[in-house]
Amino acid sequence: MKTSFDRITINPEQMGGQPCIRSMRLTVRRVVEAAALYPDRQELKREYPELEDDDIRQALQFAAESLDDQIISLDAA
Repeated sequence: MKTSFDRITINPEQMGGQPCIRSMRLTVRRVVEAAALYPDRQELKREYPELEDDDIRQALQFAAESLDDQIISLDAA
């Protein structure tokens, strides 16, 4: 199932071409890291008030769809 990511933008001249949220200087990677750091959605939104719920959802979904379905041993990680 291919998802449309209308809030994810990629510009080779911005943030080294990393996927960003709505052309802001806020990468998908940073949003995923922040979601892990601030599991309380309200705390996350206080820290990043520019983020909307759909931004966070699409960042997490984009990251999930970017992962391979390979098995990785946690001992090796």
